[in-house]
Amino acid sequence: MIDYFIGLSPIQQALIATLFTWGMTAIGAALVFTTKKVNQKLMDGMLGFAGGVMIAASFWSLLSPAIDMAEDGPFPSWFPAAIGFLLGGLFLWLADKVIPHLHPGSSMKDAEGINPASKRRSTLLVFAITLHNIPEGLAIGVAFGAVAAGMPTATIAAAIALAVGIGIQNLPEGTAVSMPLRRDGMSRRKSFFYGQLSGAVEPFSAVIGVLAVTTMQPLLPFALSFAAGAMIFVVVEEVIPGSQENGNKDLASLCLMIGFAVMMILDVAFG
Repeated sequence: MIDYFIGLSPIQQALIATLFTWGMTAIGAALVFTTKKVNQKLMDGMLGFAGGVMIAASFWSLLSPAIDMAEDGPFPSWFPAAIGFLLGGLFLWLADKVIPHLHPGSSMKDAEGINPASKRRSTLLVFAITLHNIPEGLAIGVAFGAVAAGMPTATIAAAIALAVGIGIQNLPEGTAVSMPLRRDGMSRRKSFFYGQLSGAVEPFSAVIGVLAVTTMQPLLPFALSFAAGAMIFVVVEEVIPGSQENGNKDLASLCLMIGFAVMMILDVAFG
C-alpha cells in the first residue's frame, strides 16, 4: 500500500485517503438498512471510541509534528502550535455560531446557527456532521502535504495511519445521522443518503490542506496545529457530551481510552 501511495501526487494521495474515510462514513450510515435503531450502549461506546481516536490523532499526528517542525523556525517551537491550535478551535466555534445545524439526538428547539428554523431537520443534521468532518479532511490533507514538502518528521506511513484512524471513527458519525432520520419516518434510502453525505466534505477539505502547505510551506506547523485545534473543539463540544448524555458514562470513557490507545499505536507503529 505504501509503495502505491509513493507514486502518486500529494493531492491524489489525500483524495484516495479521504475517499476511504468517506466510505467508512457510508458504511456507518448503511446500518439503517439492517435496523431502525442501534443499541444505545453500542452507539455511546462507538462515540467514545471516536473521541479517543480524534484526541490521539490531534497530538500524535498533528501537534507533536508541528512542534518538531518549528524547532528551526524564526519562532519558539511552541508558538506555531499554540497559535494554530487556538485558531482552529476559534474557527469551529465561529462556524458553529453561523452555520445552521442540529446535533444528533437533539430536538429542533436546540438547533444552532443563523435562522435554523428555516431548514429541514435532515439538512441540519448533515450540516452538523459536515462541520465536524472539515477538520478531519484538512488534517489528512495537511499530513500528505507535509510529506510532499519534505518535512523530516512527516512520512507516508504516518499519513496513512491518520487516515485509517479517522476512517474508523467515521463509522459512528454516519450512523448518528442516518438512524435519527430513519426513526423520524424517512425512508431507508434517504436516511442512508443523508448519512453518507456528511462525509463528502472530507475530500474537498483535504485538497485545501494539501494546497495550503505545499504552496506556503512556512505555514505547515500552523496548519497542522489548526487542524488539531478544530478536532479537539469537536471532541469537547459534541463527541464526549453526546457519548455520555444517555447515562453510559463509564462505558463511553473506557471506549475513549481504547480509541486513544488504538490511534496512538497506529501512529507510533507506522509513523
